[in-house]
Amino acid sequence: QVQLVESGGGSVEAGGSLRLSCVGSGYDYSSFSEYCMAWFRQAPGKEREGVAWISGGSTYADSVKGRFTIARDNAQNTLFLQMNSLKAEDTAMYYCAARHSSYCPRTPTTYAHWGQGTQVTVSS
Repeated sequence: QVQLVESGGGSVEAGGSLRLSCVGSGYDYSSFSEYCMAWFRQAPGKEREGVAWISGGSTYADSVKGRFTIARDNAQNTLFLQMNSLKAEDTAMYYCAARHSSYCPRTPTTYAHWGQGTQVTVSS
């Protein structure tokens, strides 16, 4: 069973930066490189929304384009999210998600594997 563990969240002032990491394990019959990996976030009272996706290439939600960078290290089974120029509206619980496919849909219900989340709080 694939397991994902996020880290790197915290509290920062607006304009600051954070780097999130997500380490995967349990790839008994597959490999990390075969998975579409994504970051989603959920703020209190709001629906979970996609932030960034990576398979061969990467895509971003319009709200974070130019500020966030998603990357992966397949040798280390690790996914990253570099977040720069953070805004108060980026405050949310951030989740790492995996889908055993090279296709990365934006709908969170299509992802079978999720981490427990890491909190990001940006003060203005």
